[in-house]
Amino acid sequence: MPRWARAWFVFVLICMVAIVVSGAPPVSANEARAAERGPSGLPLPRFVSLKSGRVNMRVGPGTSYAVKWLYTKSGLPMEIIQEYDNWRQVRDADGAEGWINQALLSGRRTGIVAPWFKGKATTLPLLARPREDAQRVAEVEPGAIGEVRECDGKWCRMDFNRHTGWIRQATLWGVYPDEIIEE
Repeated sequence: MPRWARAWFVFVLICMVAIVVSGAPPVSANEARAAERGPSGLPLPRFVSLKSGRVNMRVGPGTSYAVKWLYTKSGLPMEIIQEYDNWRQVRDADGAEGWINQALLSGRRTGIVAPWFKGKATTLPLLARPREDAQRVAEVEPGAIGEVRECDGKWCRMDFNRHTGWIRQATLWGVYPDEIIEE
């Protein structure tokens, strides 16, 4: 199980225990995620994408810290897990964590298709409608990055270059399980 999936499972389990102990009514996954807010007033954690085609991830929140990774793909999704001043502690799809200046991040939502299958000889269907029996628009390779248009908690409508269609939400890194994203 990927590290992000284990972390998400632990988060949901902790929320469920807290609900049972407090006697509070259950909340949706979106409400649970929005419960914690960073100094910016935005929810933590949350997904964003890289604004630039050259972005340094540093080991600490400032330019005096060493560069840990250099990202060269604009639009790559990142998960913000903490905030400090103008710096955001982020996690990438491979689980690498570090700090990126907020000016290099965009609120534009993107997703990576099944990065856990990258390099394997398989594709996933991009469908005309959010149904298993819908017509296939295209086949998408694991590791492909697309722009998220909307998600209903089970399916996401995405753009991959010239192809737009629906893909199972569980096959994406860059959106949370059961997250609703409205166009």
